[in-house]
Amino acid sequence: MIKKIVIIGPESTGKSTLCQELADHYQTEWCPEYARTFLQQQGKQQGSPYTFDDLLTIAKGQLALEDHTLSLVQEKERRHGDPTKVWPYFIDTDMYVMKVWSEFVFNKCHRFIVEQILQRRYDHYLLCNTDLPWVKDELREYPDLATREKLLLYYKDCMLNQSTPWTLISGTAKSRLTQAIKAIDPLLS
Repeated sequence: MIKKIVIIGPESTGKSTLCQELADHYQTEWCPEYARTFLQQQGKQQGSPYTFDDLLTIAKGQLALEDHTLSLVQEKERRHGDPTKVWPYFIDTDMYVMKVWSEFVFNKCHRFIVEQILQRRYDHYLLCNTDLPWVKDELREYPDLATREKLLLYYKDCMLNQSTPWTLISGTAKSRLTQAIKAIDPLLS
């Protein structure tokens, strides 16, 4: 049995770090954010334009990467041979992130993204708070706290209006990992 846990939130809130730490802790796989790879391959940097249609390409790439990485967890599960073991699978970004990004930047969202939100099923969401210090990199767009907090409200709204359990993750990197483990352990027993 595989439990899919998605880590979402505004940029620079520790999503990728938390995914990697959780995968290490539980000795499993995690799916990175496809958008970063796509934008770097396209030569995009902070302030360079990407299009509404780029977001559709990114969404499809994210889903393909998620499905591929899931197959690695399934293979691990088969090799392990214990049908009672529950395997966590951590996903950095899902279609809610794509929806928020699309609506925030372009005031609209591709129908495909919304359809995938309705079709795909996950077992738990971890929503990363904006209380970590901003870390600048070539792709991040919103360093000001007011915008980041506004985006967090978009994510909270998404979580409140869907049925999958979710946990708000806050504080230092170490305390975030502890909070996440506390939220995930019950899913695995």
